[in-house]
Amino acid sequence: MRAYYSLFKMRLLKGLQYKVAALAGVATQFFWGFMYIMIFEAFYKSTPSVQPISFRELIQVIWLQQSFLVFIMLWYRDNELLNLITSGNIAYELCRPIDLYKFWYSKLIAQRLSGALLRCLPIMLIAVFLPYPYNFSLPPSFTSFILFLITLILGLILIVAISMLIYISVFYTMSPTGSLLIFGVFGEFLSGLVIPVPLMPKTLQKLVYLLPFRYTSDLPFRIYAGNIGIKEALISICVQVLWITIIITLGKLWMKKSLKRIVVQGG
Repeated sequence: MRAYYSLFKMRLLKGLQYKVAALAGVATQFFWGFMYIMIFEAFYKSTPSVQPISFRELIQVIWLQQSFLVFIMLWYRDNELLNLITSGNIAYELCRPIDLYKFWYSKLIAQRLSGALLRCLPIMLIAVFLPYPYNFSLPPSFTSFILFLITLILGLILIVAISMLIYISVFYTMSPTGSLLIFGVFGEFLSGLVIPVPLMPKTLQKLVYLLPFRYTSDLPFRIYAGNIGIKEALISICVQVLWITIIITLGKLWMKKSLKRIVVQGG
């Protein structure tokens, strides 16, 4: 565990150094945040019926999505790992006396964590001072905040576990483009980042609730906004843990199988 912790710490500190890139990301995410707000405001004003998520709750969800974008996006990738696989330099990784799955997992989780730490606080602080109803505010209760933190951390663990499947698939495809597109597009839609899950048709919602993607972003953000109650949140935490167990187990088995078929050529 010491080796994985050391790698996690090094990658976290390295990621925190890219302050200029983080500031550029903050500006970009504010632009997308305002764009989404304006689109949904027009939708709410043109629809007289009561929606399953209020406009005020949706504002909170949008600002959280922009603040923790690095946490929740499946197209966020580590080119260094991809180059190791496609170039054959993974042979050096195999010489290390470590579990390769745990080693890469530690690296990826530190990378996402450092990116989010640099961006989330500036976005939230600025969004707090926006005029009502466009501003970011505190959750409805302290319990909601604690449940938000728990589900957000579990969501990070889950999204990295799903991301590991993308990297393992490159052992077979030798190109990350297809896997990133498929996982990125479908994952983004099914996690409620394009259309909020409560606004989806009921049939589609049933599919979304069966898959793991919504538990990475939709669940924690709607808990914070107060759209999901405490009872549903507690049940969903159990589902999150179940998905984490299943996907990490599958990832480890697939990694083990993939490493057995590797052939590295060179002199």
